[in-house]
Amino acid sequence: MALMASPGAGFDRPFELLSACHERVDRSLQLLFRLVKHLGTAGNGPREREMAAAAARDVLRYFDVAAPAHHEDEERHVFPLVCATGDVALIDTVARLQAGHVAMAAAWDGLRRLLDEVARDGVALDLPALDEAAQSFGSVCVEHMSLEDSVIFPAARASAEAAGPAAVAAMGSEMAARRGARQDR
Repeated sequence: MALMASPGAGFDRPFELLSACHERVDRSLQLLFRLVKHLGTAGNGPREREMAAAAARDVLRYFDVAAPAHHEDEERHVFPLVCATGDVALIDTVARLQAGHVAMAAAWDGLRRLLDEVARDGVALDLPALDEAAQSFGSVCVEHMSLEDSVIFPAARASAEAAGPAAVAAMGSEMAARRGARQDR
């Protein structure tokens, strides 16, 4: 149940980086689901508890740090590009996705409290609640990413590329600067 390696996309290719973030969300969700299964089937020895605690910390770290930065990237760069097209259907989809960010944050808050217990002690005090919260959060994330990947990211990429390479470079530079990273990483 170890943490996964980071994808190879860098800030010099911001749309590839955004897509790679979705791959990491999916892998983090899969780790979460394996963790819940592990808690329900594994023993309660020190090794099993430490494995569970480590996996919980990995999931917490991803959704506490990387996911909010990704949502901010979308709010600052992707959604404005799409809305600037003037396409009413796309603008409605952006509004739905913005509401989805709020829903994900609320779902994460509930799940996070349950995962904190596991991260501390390697056990879930309320495994059915943890399972339900994980499934609910996962469903919201998967639906959200699917809509972004199939509709919004392609529209934003087309809009950014139409504006020219400088627009794409500026997007990547801002994303890197906000994270204190070099753009070529």
